[in-house]
Amino acid sequence: MKLPRRKFLHLAASAAALPAVSRFAWAQAYPSRPVRIIVGFPPGGGMDINARLIGQSLSERLGQPFVIENRPGAGGNVGTEAVVRASPDGYTLLLFGPSDTINATLYERLNYNFIRDITPVGTVSRVPNVMTVPPSFPAKTLPDFVAYAKANPGKINMASAGIGASDHMAGELFKMMTGVDMVHVPYRGAAPALNDLIGAQVQIYFGTMPASIQHIRAGSLRALAVTSATRSEALPGVPAVAEFVPGYEATTPYGVGVPKNTSAAIVEKLNKEINAALADPKLKARLADLGAEPLPMTSAECEKFVVDETEKYGKVVRAANIKVE
Repeated sequence: MKLPRRKFLHLAASAAALPAVSRFAWAQAYPSRPVRIIVGFPPGGGMDINARLIGQSLSERLGQPFVIENRPGAGGNVGTEAVVRASPDGYTLLLFGPSDTINATLYERLNYNFIRDITPVGTVSRVPNVMTVPPSFPAKTLPDFVAYAKANPGKINMASAGIGASDHMAGELFKMMTGVDMVHVPYRGAAPALNDLIGAQVQIYFGTMPASIQHIRAGSLRALAVTSATRSEALPGVPAVAEFVPGYEATTPYGVGVPKNTSAAIVEKLNKEINAALADPKLKARLADLGAEPLPMTSAECEKFVVDETEKYGKVVRAANIKVE
């Protein structure tokens, strides 16, 4: 039986549209079961806290559990690789952070390429670091510190939570942009670094706001500057480094990613729900308590942000010749 040409074309067009319709319907039904958010670091840190905050909000908004799964190891690479290898069905998400943009250059042989293998869904928050010194340190302001450091090259010890950590990169970027010579002293985490800074065993630390702010408020540390492009609402009396070093910015951003080839409709749905959650006053208040600010972006903006951060820290790693031990 021959079909009239018009009817044949109509049926062909309808058949071609079916995959798009089914993808849309699938995205509309998503999620129909629990979703994992993988964090490449142990519980209790900044990435883990952000994952739990956005996971709880997404659970409330989408009606399914968003379960946090900690996969620490190799500076976050173990967790990221687990997501790269996961099925691109929207049920395995990654809470990514600065380690992913730093490790792209820091590690010579990764089993994946973050920019190629992960699709950024959107950003969650951005946390400034704080440039702190012991109260006994002679410099009271950032210009005083730079002058003191240039007059005493190689005599200031700069703490970090470890080689390649965001606080290490913030300090190395500062060194690169100001020309000061400081000795890097890596610790196994922020807590021991802060303890030795308070005890004046080291002289400077670019710690994250959540880790440092209580010590600043208690007077056991002096804040010279925040590393965000502008001042932080959490410490409004503390200037930004950029006020004295134009163009300097070294914040700790957190975002959500999925395996490459995840449905664009699911990426769009997750992005919409994340940005709606970030507009919620309750979540804003909880982030503010951590010294963080919401950072809503489209997926495309987030992708560009990741590329820009990767390029920026690639320059720092190469300029400072940083190697993983």
